[in-house]
Amino acid sequence: MRHGSIPGTRGRVRPLILLGDPVLRTACEDVTDFGPQLAELVEDMFATMYAAEGVGLAANQIGVGLRVFVYDCPDDDDVRHVGHVVNPRLVEADGVVLRGPEGCLSLPGLEAGTERYDHAVVEGRTVTGEPVTVHGTGWFARCLQHECDHLEGGVYADRVTGWRRRRLLRKVARASWSG
Repeated sequence: MRHGSIPGTRGRVRPLILLGDPVLRTACEDVTDFGPQLAELVEDMFATMYAAEGVGLAANQIGVGLRVFVYDCPDDDDVRHVGHVVNPRLVEADGVVLRGPEGCLSLPGLEAGTERYDHAVVEGRTVTGEPVTVHGTGWFARCLQHECDHLEGGVYADRVTGWRRRRLLRKVARASWSG
């Protein structure tokens, strides 16, 4: 029997913000109010992430400029990690640098080989303000780094270089959602 609620079941699906919207390029503000509006935001973020079939979502991807992200992502050992971090800080990104396929709900239908460390540690708060530390390896480490980039106003395409970057930018320009 499962105890507690499933994240996102009480949330509403919000529209995703796509590349080209300035909110994705603006560093997010720290959360200062850990009240019911924050809890509602986190629920909405889970609902939106699940509806879009993603593994992570930052608040600015739904137009909210606050430092919050949610995740439901496996690591390379297929261990599932589900949670959220408020006011996250990437405090470690180390280990082996791996280039792997990376996509984003704000660049739908696209992906590119992106270099990321295979280990990451994020510190922050829970929705109730309690301290939390999240350790990730493999695919989950990639997710943590990706979501932290969003909150600084970045997208994975910024980390792609050379011919991969040129190819990705051509695909962005031809995408039906690109303005």
